[in-house]
Amino acid sequence: MKILYAGSALAAAVLLTAVAFWFSSDDDSFVRLDGGTFQMGSDRHYREERAAHQVTVGPFEIQKTEVTNAEFAEFVAETNYVTTAEQDLDPQNYPGVAAYLLKAGSMVFAQPPDTVDTNDFRKWWRYVAGANWQHPTGPKSTIDGLENHPVVQISPEDAAAYAKWAGGRLPTEAEWEFAARGGLNDADYTWGKDYDPSQGWKANSWQGKFPSTDTKDDGYHGTAPVGSYVANGYGLFDMAGNVWEHVSDWWVPFHATGGNKNPQGPDKATAATYANPAFGPMHVVKGGSWLCAPSYCLRYRPAARQQAETSLSTNHIGFRIARDVPR
Repeated sequence: MKILYAGSALAAAVLLTAVAFWFSSDDDSFVRLDGGTFQMGSDRHYREERAAHQVTVGPFEIQKTEVTNAEFAEFVAETNYVTTAEQDLDPQNYPGVAAYLLKAGSMVFAQPPDTVDTNDFRKWWRYVAGANWQHPTGPKSTIDGLENHPVVQISPEDAAAYAKWAGGRLPTEAEWEFAARGGLNDADYTWGKDYDPSQGWKANSWQGKFPSTDTKDDGYHGTAPVGSYVANGYGLFDMAGNVWEHVSDWWVPFHATGGNKNPQGPDKATAATYANPAFGPMHVVKGGSWLCAPSYCLRYRPAARQQAETSLSTNHIGFRIARDVPR
């Protein structure tokens, strides 16, 4: 048995209340976590992260890195799977949606040349016909040379299909957050309380004035190869930044505090009450992305959460998978 410490007093403190031993899985691309009790959510940051509350998760395995382009390509080659971004949408299922949004494609970050109003995300997001996982920024783009980067332009449906093929599933939000914390209960980041870039970049995030200037001080504009930054206390990479990650939970803009043992999140009907009927209920994504900046989106943190449409993908969302532990 090996206990992995994260090298701070916070790690020692959490072991008093939420011990999480981990073992190498038979598959060395996964880490087995024996579970435990931790504080999920945060009352210090964005309101959708509230309320902080105690949650217990059981044992599970989780992939060390985000699913890569090469891994997703293998899935597609074997199954002939067609992602949602590669399919036109049925207008009968999306009444009131503009016709151009029904064409096969997805959302792409379009960096504006000048300072813009950050209250209007339309200033830097564009729907691009022909954008998909093989062409993440449009039909003329490619993933050649990006085989070890996280696959993007993936919907929750696509992620769940891959997970099933790979013998796993999407992690729950509680499992994902437990894993992301790496044994540091109630720390803001996967590595501890504070973020001091002078000590080295610890996540792939935005440097500069968002969204017009990315200085690329960490070496990347856009995604980075998986595993480019230091792992957290459980040996998991990119649980902060790089790409947002799909989890299995439906989205509501707060944490319900009931049912705190292996919570599965709200049901679809409840999520629908918080969604625009034109787009339907949303799913949760976790962890922030390369587009997160302290001045705009301080969400490269375990507690951070946002919503993602079921049928729409973007070039800053990917996923990793989990597996049940045989009992």
